[in-house]
Amino acid sequence: MAKRIICLFDVDGTLTAPQQVIKPSVEKFLFETVKKEFDLAIVGGSDLTKIQKQLGGENVINKYKYVFAENGLVAFKDGKRLRGETIQSIIGEDALQDFINFVLRYISELKLPFKRGTFVEFRTGIINISPVGRNCTQEERIRFYEYDTEHLIRQKFIQAIKKEFPNLALTYSIGGQISFDVFPNGWDKTYCLRHIQGYDEIHFFGDKAHEGGNDYEIYESDLTVGHRVDDPEDTVNQLKVLMTLINETKAKDQLNVPMQCV
Repeated sequence: MAKRIICLFDVDGTLTAPQQVIKPSVEKFLFETVKKEFDLAIVGGSDLTKIQKQLGGENVINKYKYVFAENGLVAFKDGKRLRGETIQSIIGEDALQDFINFVLRYISELKLPFKRGTFVEFRTGIINISPVGRNCTQEERIRFYEYDTEHLIRQKFIQAIKKEFPNLALTYSIGGQISFDVFPNGWDKTYCLRHIQGYDEIHFFGDKAHEGGNDYEIYESDLTVGHRVDDPEDTVNQLKVLMTLINETKAKDQLNVPMQCV
């Protein structure tokens, strides 16, 4: 019997360029070629609205077998919403406000080449923090990423938060170009795996699979077969390799099936 396989994709840097819309050629390949062989699912740290904007509108929850926003805290299967949790129910309102107040003070004292708006974005299971502000333009996004690569703004910010709140059971994960995510321990992208059932293999594709990246934990999970990718084009190429390997295995299995006596 053929294995039941599902391909689970990160969004930014894997199916799309950061914060950009999926290319028609990538989408066509997924749904006209890959979906004939495997079920498809997506998991992102962003909220559902951003994922829908990048992957084709509100209908995205019906196009993929599973859609996981905010690492799976907002989850859909076959277009239907699954139960989730909230970050404030875990941390508590008082600690949450202390945390946000500290973050805003730190940003107010941070000197950067430029700053824009929306520095803290509160989601269902994640707090997204952007030192430069999520309202920056695409050009400014790239400029900040280059500046951050040299000056390690986000890494230093995370260390300051950890020092201020050593007892909060939180995980800090750098993803994308301008921000980092904060969430309760265990609420990284592996959170979504509790919803996926009935498959022999879960193949995960992500670009931030290095330690500290927001794909690291799910890439390393014993429940997944991890594929580290560089960009959407690399994702397509690795999918082609995977389909070739699976089809070769099927062919060998068919040749090894013993003939029945008539």
